[in-house]
Amino acid sequence: MGPRASAKNGLPVLWSDAILLLAAQRPLLMKIPDIFSSGRRSLSFEFFPPKTPEAAQSLSNTVKALAPYKPDYASMTYGAGGSTRDMTVETACQIKRDTGIEVMAHVTCVSQTRDEVKSVLDSLEANDIENVLGLRGDPPGGETTFTPTENGFVQAADLISFIRENYSFGVGGACFPEGHPDSTDLDTDVAFLAKKVEAGAQFLVTQLFFDNDDFFRFMDRCEKAGVDAPVVAGVIPILSTPQIRRFVSFCGARIPEKLDEDLERFKDDDSSARQLGIEYAVGQIEELWKHGVSGVHIYTLNRSYSTRRILDSLSLDRD
Repeated sequence: MGPRASAKNGLPVLWSDAILLLAAQRPLLMKIPDIFSSGRRSLSFEFFPPKTPEAAQSLSNTVKALAPYKPDYASMTYGAGGSTRDMTVETACQIKRDTGIEVMAHVTCVSQTRDEVKSVLDSLEANDIENVLGLRGDPPGGETTFTPTENGFVQAADLISFIRENYSFGVGGACFPEGHPDSTDLDTDVAFLAKKVEAGAQFLVTQLFFDNDDFFRFMDRCEKAGVDAPVVAGVIPILSTPQIRRFVSFCGARIPEKLDEDLERFKDDDSSARQLGIEYAVGQIEELWKHGVSGVHIYTLNRSYSTRRILDSLSLDRD
């Protein structure tokens, strides 16, 4: 049999029968916090919603290529300012329904009233999505500061509290090893993180980072502040020098000096920069795993090549 196709809003998503067979062997319902309570480490991938039929086909190919690595879950982002809210819900449900991979849908405070957020959560619940990541979110395009929506949520802790009080989702929160760009200092940043955990965040996923020492120092700050939720380390494969420099300018992450020098050598050679990124991520994940990280979350950028090469180079003991 050939690939099966589904189309909605003109965005086709194709999944092969092999992946559907794999999906049939996986449980249909699973809350992410159960992974950590069992003591097992997690492997997960992040995707973003497609905006065109071509992008939908590319995402389909990526999911199909990565599914054999048996991720514990995949996350589905919102666009900046919640711009892809409807596609987040639709694509999250599509992946869960057609592949059986557990999906964690991002939900943000940006540009939404409480009623609008509730509508999103109701739709996710109705489609058997079991997990969400509660985020404040980035400002809408063209804006540099976050402004709460009237009758909306002020910060991530408020949103997380609302979700835990009204739904049965597994709920995660974001954390920032180098500090959130809006934080005044690292101790204040961890104090805000503690509020998310107190509000009900059951696990945390980090912003991308490149220096594992930043992560280890962050974990020390969490321990001192009494933040004891499992922390999943977010790792991004570098695709090119301009691409990663653009990314870190948005999120405030730091590129270590040696890595930056190597990237500069390959600023006009995307293939070599991508290979450098693969090798760097392998070393980064090996060290994190050796130090007992709760899980690794790979920011795939809706591409599979680098993620597959990274995982093929690793022997990840997830038990």
